[in-house]
Amino acid sequence: MLACSMNLTLLLLTLFSFSAIALVSSQCSITGLPLVRNISEIPQDNYARPGLSHMTVAGSLLHGMKEVEVWLQTFAPRSHTPIHRHSCEEVFVVLKGSGTLYLASDSNGKYPGNPKEHFVFQNSTFHIPINDVHQLWNTNEQEDLQVLVVISRPPIKVFIYEDWSMPHSAARLKFPYYWDEKCYQAPNKKDEL
Repeated sequence: MLACSMNLTLLLLTLFSFSAIALVSSQCSITGLPLVRNISEIPQDNYARPGLSHMTVAGSLLHGMKEVEVWLQTFAPRSHTPIHRHSCEEVFVVLKGSGTLYLASDSNGKYPGNPKEHFVFQNSTFHIPINDVHQLWNTNEQEDLQVLVVISRPPIKVFIYEDWSMPHSAARLKFPYYWDEKCYQAPNKKDEL
């Protein structure tokens, strides 16, 4: 009886492991995805960043997109992105709430410098050129800030700054970025020797 119970336990663990592997691999494949999806059924996560909810609506690694990627992000009051720049163009549409966009005064010099502040609000839109250092804050104490974000050239390479006086050359590269980590596979390169 004990051997039978152990075999059943082993079988269930094996099935669970295969199911978990299949679930992860299915999240990283466009195979079987319907053309029309319910946005409320798309997985979202905060990626260990309190106050953030990120959803990749259409992505390069998750869905096979080649030129653009679309995200839906929600920031709780007082939450924000890190100070960062990236190797893509980025367009935001503010769906809900308001906040402040901080944009480097000098993305081409040695340091980002004191950022310029731009108020963003529901139904506003703004864009960030390639490598312009920026940060988005939900400075509204009363409600969430929700943005639809479109980026070019996915998957993105993000350079993170500790503060606005940090030299560009000292910014820390984060690649793959948090929501791409699960599905990123390094290109197969053959040894030239």
